Amino acid sequence: MEEKLGFWEEKRKRISEIIEVGSSGDWISRAYDILSTMMLFVNLAVMVLFTYQPVEERFHGVLMACESVTVAFFAFDYFLRVWTARFVRPNVSEIRAIWKYIFSFTGLVDLLCFLPYYLPFFIPSGAAFFRIFRVIRIFRLFQINAYYDSLNVIAQVLDSKKQQLVSSVFIILVLMLASSLCMYSLEHEAQPDIFVNAFSGIWWSVSTLLTVGYGDIYPITTTGRIFGIIISFLGVGMVAIPTGIISAGFVEQYSRIKRMSEYASEDDILFLKLRLEKEDAWCGKDIPSLKLPAGLSVALIRRGRENIVPSSDTITAAGDMLVLSSQALQDDKHIELKEISLMRHHPWNGLQIRELDISRQTIILMVKRDNKNISPVPELVLQAGDKLIMISQERIFDSHQIRI
Repeated sequence: MEEKLGFWEEKRKRISEIIEVGSSGDWISRAYDILSTMMLFVNLAVMVLFTYQPVEERFHGVLMACESVTVAFFAFDYFLRVWTARFVRPNVSEIRAIWKYIFSFTGLVDLLCFLPYYLPFFIPSGAAFFRIFRVIRIFRLFQINAYYDSLNVIAQVLDSKKQQLVSSVFIILVLMLASSLCMYSLEHEAQPDIFVNAFSGIWWSVSTLLTVGYGDIYPITTTGRIFGIIISFLGVGMVAIPTGIISAGFVEQYSRIKRMSEYASEDDILFLKLRLEKEDAWCGKDIPSLKLPAGLSVALIRRGRENIVPSSDTITAAGDMLVLSSQALQDDKHIELKEISLMRHHPWNGLQIRELDISRQTIILMVKRDNKNISPVPELVLQAGDKLIMISQERIFDSHQIRI
């Protein structure tokens, strides 16, 4: 059975929905997402403007006010996320959910977005040291990935190729260490002031293998230069390895997305949406009690602002929007229906269905009136504007065919 939440717990859950990435239908949550992104960009802009002395001297008060407001928003957002952590991780206890958020990468970044700003008030001697941690706010930009699927592709590629990337970085580190020791051995006697120790060789190997080439340290002996040429060629290949891995990952990811879209268009799945009213027989029942036909299932229940993936113990309620799914039949036999709209001067207006002059091969299946479906009982009086859905082997004037 679903857990019944009290009034304040419902409010708490709603706050959790607002501060998390919102759906397109929840405008309050989307507005909060936009506000959070704006606060982040304003804060980063203020940090950059503080580095320009003329701007800082002229607009010091405005910049300080903007920083205070944005940092206060970060602090407020952090405590809201701690307070609602149990709804983000419902499968663990509340203490465990809070613990997981606080010590996650996102939680640590959120904490360091505002904590260094307030620590100098309590520890004035460490103000200069705490100011360094304000740069960590830039990592909050990674949260924008959640708002845009195109940015999520980058994270998915890096995650799927992390083992290959770690292996390539390990190879580069081994080659870097070996080349630095070799160059130190070849050049130490000729340049004792430049190749002082193994670290000097590491600095040379980094700038050479990564094709940076600062030129502040380089070999002068013939053997050292030949070895430097070899390492330069190897460096081009080493840099190309992780680049190739990431490029291949992007190609695989986009190919997979394309295949998914192609397969989705080949396998037709039909969806039907309907709203339950109090008098409906399906209200107050669990999913198995609905006794749906084979091949038909409840894919989703929309209850207010909440989307519920139904399980066997989910209880339906009045006002629920049920989304039913059905696999399309794979056959070549189609049922041809006909639809006819009754205009103002149509001869069937004002007649009961039993009074219609139609053949026995024509059967009226449904009458649509004012966006409502009406069962075609014999006593039903037709009106102008009605749409009749019927099955017939005969040609009916002004009718439109519908294929099932």
